[in-house]
Amino acid sequence: MRKNSIKNTRINGEVQKELSRLIATEIKDPRIHPMTSVVAVEVAPDLKSAKVYISVLGDEESREATYQGLKSAASFMRGQLARTINLRNTPELHFIMDQSIEYGVTMSKLIDDVNKGIKDGEADE
Repeated sequence: MRKNSIKNTRINGEVQKELSRLIATEIKDPRIHPMTSVVAVEVAPDLKSAKVYISVLGDEESREATYQGLKSAASFMRGQLARTINLRNTPELHFIMDQSIEYGVTMSKLIDDVNKGIKDGEADE
């Protein structure tokens, strides 16, 4: 199976959807921030491992606490994946923090500030 085959893309989507559901509803760890989202999942072609890209909307402390909480819950989530998704192998989960959403929000705010400054400057003239 090639890395970006249709089958692999479908598996990535299913694993992402199921992990999002697990994080939102099943995991009761208080370290995991409520604004945690699964951005993307890359399951290896041999189904042995998966990179799970996680985004946390919050400060650095809540990001680190969420990361530690997810690492400790990885075996539970893997077991739940094995029950819900019928795969030959259930991948081992490796979490990677992704700041792309937070970066996008920051850049959007900066653009809005610049646009507001331009409008204020036009009003003065």
